[in-house]
Amino acid sequence: MNAPLSFIRKAERAFPVANVVVLGQANPKAKRFHLPLFLSRISAGFPSPADDYVESRLSLDEHFVQRPEATFFLRVQGDSMVGAGIHDGDLLIVDKSLEPRHGSIVIAEVHGELTVKKLYRKNGEIALLAENPAYRPISVNEESQLVIWGVVTEVVHTLR
Repeated sequence: MNAPLSFIRKAERAFPVANVVVLGQANPKAKRFHLPLFLSRISAGFPSPADDYVESRLSLDEHFVQRPEATFFLRVQGDSMVGAGIHDGDLLIVDKSLEPRHGSIVIAEVHGELTVKKLYRKNGEIALLAENPAYRPISVNEESQLVIWGVVTEVVHTLR
C-alpha cells in the first residue's frame, strides 16, 4: 500500500517563491501566433523531396498548452535531469492542474527550494529522483516540507 500523500500538498499560489524566476503564465486572452505547419514529415533518415505546400497553420501555445489557466513556464538550471532529456537552460511547460503520479516529472518545493525531479511513489516510499547518477534521491517523509507545484508536460530544448 502506498504511503498517504497528506503531507504532500499541491501549490495553491499563482507564482513560485521569490528566489525563482517565473518566465510567464499562459494568458488565454493573449494574441496567438499561427505559424505554417507543412503536410509532409521531415525525414530523420534518408532525405526525401520537400513538399511545397502548407497543410494548415499551427499555434505553438495551442499545441503545447492544454490548460492555459493552470500553466506556467520555468527555465532549468543545472544538469540533474539530463537522463530525461532536460538540460541546463531548457524551458519547461508546467501544468498545475495535473495530478502527480509515480514516474511524473514534477516541479517540487522541498524545504523552501524548488527543483525538477521524477516522482517516485511505490511500496510505501516517496522520493524525488534525479535522472543523473551524480545526484542522490531526495527521500520524502512526514517531516518533509514538500509541495508539488505541477507536472512538467513539455520541454523546449535549444540546440545551441
